[in-house]
Amino acid sequence: MPSESLRWETLQALKNSPKGKVTFDPFWLERGEHILAGCKDTLTLSPNTGVVLERLSSVPLQKSSSFLGSRSGDSSPVLSEVSISSTGSIPDIGARPATLSASSSLKNEREQAIFLHVDPCVLCILQGSLVTVFILLAQLALRLRQEIQEKLVAAVASAESEQLKRFEELMELKQRQEYQSMKDMMERETKESMGRQEKLKEEQRHRTKIMNLRLREAEQQRLREAELEKQRQAEGRERLRNLNSIQEEILQLNQLLEPSTHTKTDLPPASLISYSTRGNQLCSQVSEVVRKTAEGEFPSVEDMTVAERALHKMRALIRLMQEEVAKAQEKKKEQEQEEERRKQAELQAKQEGEKKAAQLAKEKAQRKGLQNSAEDSTLKWYKDLQEAAAQCAQSFDQLNSAKDAQTKKLKLELQKAATIPVSQIASNSGSQLREIFDKIDKLLSGRAVVSGGKSVSTSQHPQGLEFVSYKLAEKFVKQGEEEVASHYEAAFPIAVVASGVWELHPQVGDLILAHLHKKCPYAIPHYPPMKDGTPVEEYQRILGYRVDDSGVEGQDSFLKRMSGMIRLYAAIIQTKWPYSSKQGPVPHGLNHGWRWLAQMLNMEPLVSLDISSVDVTPGHRFLQVCGNALMMQYRGQFWKLILLLKEEYFPRIEAVTSSGQMGSVIRLRQFLETSLQSRQISPPKGQLSSMFWRS
Repeated sequence: MPSESLRWETLQALKNSPKGKVTFDPFWLERGEHILAGCKDTLTLSPNTGVVLERLSSVPLQKSSSFLGSRSGDSSPVLSEVSISSTGSIPDIGARPATLSASSSLKNEREQAIFLHVDPCVLCILQGSLVTVFILLAQLALRLRQEIQEKLVAAVASAESEQLKRFEELMELKQRQEYQSMKDMMERETKESMGRQEKLKEEQRHRTKIMNLRLREAEQQRLREAELEKQRQAEGRERLRNLNSIQEEILQLNQLLEPSTHTKTDLPPASLISYSTRGNQLCSQVSEVVRKTAEGEFPSVEDMTVAERALHKMRALIRLMQEEVAKAQEKKKEQEQEEERRKQAELQAKQEGEKKAAQLAKEKAQRKGLQNSAEDSTLKWYKDLQEAAAQCAQSFDQLNSAKDAQTKKLKLELQKAATIPVSQIASNSGSQLREIFDKIDKLLSGRAVVSGGKSVSTSQHPQGLEFVSYKLAEKFVKQGEEEVASHYEAAFPIAVVASGVWELHPQVGDLILAHLHKKCPYAIPHYPPMKDGTPVEEYQRILGYRVDDSGVEGQDSFLKRMSGMIRLYAAIIQTKWPYSSKQGPVPHGLNHGWRWLAQMLNMEPLVSLDISSVDVTPGHRFLQVCGNALMMQYRGQFWKLILLLKEEYFPRIEAVTSSGQMGSVIRLRQFLETSLQSRQISPPKGQLSSMFWRS
């Protein structure tokens, strides 16, 4: 349509006009400006407006007017408020309603004037422009509304954020307040606790101070008591030492009161018994006091008074007894002189009788072919051994008589190293005997051995080997004299060690024989004749009796010692060291046992001084120990010798044996008869078996 195209041309013209290029500022409202404040041009109508208006008919104009009126009335309150001033400026859309109402009276006139002068096309264009403006305004209002909403939302969000911040700050404040309150409470509790601790510390210090004072007082009290106890202990020990000295002195004095110590005095037995009884009573008093000390107590002052009183009484008793003994000795001396004269006469007569008996026995032996002493070869052998022993003893005289302390100490250590192992010989086990033998062999070989925790060797002194050999042989014989005499079974352990040493060190074996022959002449056998003018005690010493100040050894003790040494000799001649590296018989074997038995049968029994029993006891002990070995070695010849002993030699023993010594003779006869009947002699007791050496 032409009108329609015209509209569009009009709109295009408006668009290209300077007004159509007006820029829109969305922030005009925030600055408080008018929406069209940027447009300063005056609105004027085109000259063609009249032509346009003339072409318009009234009806269309009315329609247009009604259209404009309806549009203006229905558009919005903003359109109703629009007015064109004389200067062509557009009033503020946001003006108050009073201003709009004040200009309402001019509305109709203006409309009429516009309608009269404006062309319909212009109106249409204006209408389109207004629509566009309205659209723009609507969009602008919508945009403003959106911005306002966004600002409201932003404001609400900001308010909420601020409120949240305030809430968080409030919560933080509450937390800080709670933390501060808890901190204050903890500080208060800490202060209270520290106060309580200080109070407790103060109380503790006070209690500690009191305790220290009490401990110091207790320590001082303990020290005082310890000092008193120490003083009491010292006094008690001193009293105990004095008591022990008193007891020792009283016991020594009481020994002087024993009847056995006054056998040579002529005091009456009743007097000796009374002295001894009184002495024992005084010893009992002191022992009663000492018994208390054995229970861990120290003697008191009263106890010491009792002991000292007993000691004074004992001394007085000793003086009284000595006075009585002196009187008795004077009396006894007179009696002894008389008795000596009588005994001299009897001894002279007895010696004359013995000489006659010896002469008769000699003549009888010569008639029967018996000897009164050993063969010359045996005596020579005996003398050679004694000379060798004397030379050995003389060779270490310098060591034996040393004066300096070091040499004396070495001598004592060597003696201990030689004698102690021999004393330890026993039948406990074979390994023990082997250890003892090895120790003795090392010592004799010049090697060092440990004795008493110290190392010692014979090479430490030039005479050490001779000294050790002599002392070792002497100890072997002494063991036979003492140990074997008391325990017969000990003969074989001692003999086997002696045999082993003898085999490796022959000098020791010769010294053993020398010591044995000197202490026991019947091991030769040899009965030394009594020479004219020899005292009886000296002759008994030659025969082997022990003679000292107390007199001659008793017969029982003498026979016991002789039996022990004969048993040891009989064990040595039949025993061989089982670990010997040398082949052959025992170094001093059974042939010497056969010689000993034959030599004894070729000698006349000794008839003087009641020594005839010696012929029986050693011979019996020799056969008990060595008889089985001789029987196994010589068989028939041995039984012939036993038969000769029973039928030829035994009657001679019975003829010269006194009635008091017949017990040993009877035992020998029973042994010979039993052996001849059974043609068997039992092995000796204590003989070491092969099982022993495995132990």
